[in-house]
Amino acid sequence: MGLFKNQLANVVEWEEYRDDVIFYKWNNSEIKKGSRLIIRPGQDAIFLYNGVTEGVFEKEGNYDIESDIMPFLSTLKGFKFGFNSGIRAEVIFINTKEFTMKWGTKQAVNLPTPALPGGMPIRANGTFQFKVGSYQMLIDKVAGIKKQYTTEEVRERVLSVLNQLLLRWIVREGKDMFNIQANAVEISEGIKGELNTELEKIGLAATGFQIDSVSYPEEVQEMVTKVAGQSMVGDMGRYQQMAMIDAMTNTSNNGGGNNMAADMASMQMGMMMGQQMVNQMQNAMQGQNNQNIAQGQVQNTASNVQLQSQPQPQAEQPAGGVPNFCPNCGQKTEGSKFCPNCGQKLVP
Repeated sequence: MGLFKNQLANVVEWEEYRDDVIFYKWNNSEIKKGSRLIIRPGQDAIFLYNGVTEGVFEKEGNYDIESDIMPFLSTLKGFKFGFNSGIRAEVIFINTKEFTMKWGTKQAVNLPTPALPGGMPIRANGTFQFKVGSYQMLIDKVAGIKKQYTTEEVRERVLSVLNQLLLRWIVREGKDMFNIQANAVEISEGIKGELNTELEKIGLAATGFQIDSVSYPEEVQEMVTKVAGQSMVGDMGRYQQMAMIDAMTNTSNNGGGNNMAADMASMQMGMMMGQQMVNQMQNAMQGQNNQNIAQGQVQNTASNVQLQSQPQPQAEQPAGGVPNFCPNCGQKTEGSKFCPNCGQKLVP
């Protein structure tokens, strides 16, 4: 009888425990007399009868179902095991850990910008964290129709709404599309809040969201790198010349000597660059001339002021009081009281 009794009993446990499984449903035909429940670390066990939650057990251990579990079940407290019959119940094991998943945009997110009618396409990636938030909601929405639920299924659900959340919060918080990561904390917090609202629908809770990197199209990234390098020099004219030279070189290399269109494009680009350099030289020379003229005018004005400020020499007068030369026309007076040339009175 002892051997026969042991064959009837069963062990209710989650044997094949996996880190990527959120819950596992044990639903054998029935729980027999003498059966035991094993709860391992990081697990909770939920008893269901006819689809209704009867009890939640969170403490790890090895329990006798008849004596340790049944007295705590809502509607099965008085259930008596028969010799050949047991209780038809389900047990759901919940993984209580916090899960960390990687995410990445499946398609580029087009940020609105006046310069590009279709928007600036960007891609991003990072991580997010979640855990089980509501056992009852998880049972009602997922566990009722699934035997187990994996983290990959949650990731697919997150990715289905992530692009629109990224666009909404980057536009709201990102003041500069080329400096999104400076606002990554605010953007991440906003996305986590809305993501939590989405996951609550299936009994989960978002506990974290991070943006690790943001990438732009290769052409845009090269342009940003060049502008950053030239800003260190501070000469945009030189940057334009370098850009023209790069365009000429790339066109020539791609087209070869037999590509007439490429050669003509190179010639035109060279003429444009030469004309621009001539214009810059003329402007520089004109600016220097204007500067020299201005400096000359300043110097002449200063000389005139200096001459006017100096005292004029007085005509020498002899002891008799008559000057030797006329102060008006400079004619020699020869001792006369009036100038013999202009008639200027020479003495008071």
